[in-house]
Amino acid sequence: MSSQTKMNYTGNELELFAHALQWKRYWSSLVHPYIKGDVLEVGSGLGANIRFLYQKNTKSWTALEPDLSLLEASRGILNDLPVQFIHGDLCVIERTPIYDTILYIDVLEHIEHDRAEIVEAMARLRSGGHLIILVPAFMFLYSLYDSAIGHFRRYTRPSLRQIIPSGLSEARLIYLDAPGMTLSLSNRIFLKQKEPTIKQILFWDRFIVPLSRIADPVVAYSFGRSLLGIWTLQ
Repeated sequence: MSSQTKMNYTGNELELFAHALQWKRYWSSLVHPYIKGDVLEVGSGLGANIRFLYQKNTKSWTALEPDLSLLEASRGILNDLPVQFIHGDLCVIERTPIYDTILYIDVLEHIEHDRAEIVEAMARLRSGGHLIILVPAFMFLYSLYDSAIGHFRRYTRPSLRQIIPSGLSEARLIYLDAPGMTLSLSNRIFLKQKEPTIKQILFWDRFIVPLSRIADPVVAYSFGRSLLGIWTLQ
């Protein structure tokens, strides 16, 4: 985990993907059963995921974000929800088990020392609590877009499992958005874009994601553009 607690985020994909409402509804529906109690979202960005994840059984929600401009923007957007906003990374959070759920939603790929980050997250998780991670999948899909927005890597099931410390029991590890892989591969080979357009995001969200909801269970969540992992602290 980096000791750097202040940064300026590069890229505009947070604003773009804030429009991906079908996608957020899809993956968030899969993690709802695991969100409870005191929740920490690491790298909360603009807070676009919180409205899709916040539940009645949520006791508290802490949004941790190292980019101050993003944090202030999310504070304004979510002023109707009881969310605590903290500027920084895990270094500014007390190293004691105080959370029932810790979330990394499209964040871990931005962290160079990912295993060290998860070790630190585990130290802040209560027994029986859940660690939830959503990351981009498959290095063969790594493109100029990944590089431009600061992705160190994309993940597979084996590579994500490799960084999870003992003591965390795997509850679920599945690939999502199998049809969406064709769009990512197209950009990797042909388009070579550093950033998708809003039209491309809306096309994917409105037409491909609903197809993925059907296709992913059919292919047993065995491949996809994203990888979702959920672990429980024993």
